[in-house]
Amino acid sequence: MKKLIAANWKMNGSLAANEALLGAIASGLPAELTCEVAVCIPAPYWAQFRLLAASMPSLASLALGAQDVSSHASGAFTGEVSATMLKDFACRYVIVGHSERRQYHGESDALVAAKAQQALAAGITPVVCVGETLAEREAGKTTEIVKRQLAAVIHANGHCISEIVVAYEPVWAIGTGKTASPQEAQAVHAVLRAQLTAASAHADRVKIIYGGSMNGSNAASLLAQPDIDGGLIGGASLKATEFLTIVSAASI
Repeated sequence: MKKLIAANWKMNGSLAANEALLGAIASGLPAELTCEVAVCIPAPYWAQFRLLAASMPSLASLALGAQDVSSHASGAFTGEVSATMLKDFACRYVIVGHSERRQYHGESDALVAAKAQQALAAGITPVVCVGETLAEREAGKTTEIVKRQLAAVIHANGHCISEIVVAYEPVWAIGTGKTASPQEAQAVHAVLRAQLTAASAHADRVKIIYGGSMNGSNAASLLAQPDIDGGLIGGASLKATEFLTIVSAASI
């Protein structure tokens, strides 16, 4: 299967900065991509992305993604953004359950599962994030934590589970400059692969990507692992040269 490199800009960007960054990425992309590339950007800039993609043919090969979605279809939920709104902007991916949402907004496994359900119902691929904290890792609970987080999504979306992307993001390696070794990351990805295989006959369709400080220097070794199907890229996605290096590593 093609690898997926998904940029997560988090709460960064401006009209001017976005145009410069996307322009630099567009100019450095190969004529034909051999991996999938998505950019998950703040909601106010979705319209800008679509306008730029219309004027920069290279950007048309990139998928637009969102960073979150409501667990509700519509209604009196001020500040929320529904999956159908994402669909209006042709978003193909949406991140759900990112560790920052779990940590700062108290999102539970059940809420993450409901968000994934809303995305799937709208024909949008949820990028379901799972991962352990440093304390949980040191307590030997990595497998327990990631399996529990993924189990909630499988339980709520069993018949559609082959349509998701799973992102393993060890919390201790997000934005810290630390990263799991390729072997450590592969071990967790193998656990997740086995869990998905037990849940669905079509689990081989599911991409499991790595989201813990992947950058231009470590991408190739991480992506060489048998169960690492791409990367969810944070800080490095805000630097065109770095991001293009990762895309190149995924294209081999």
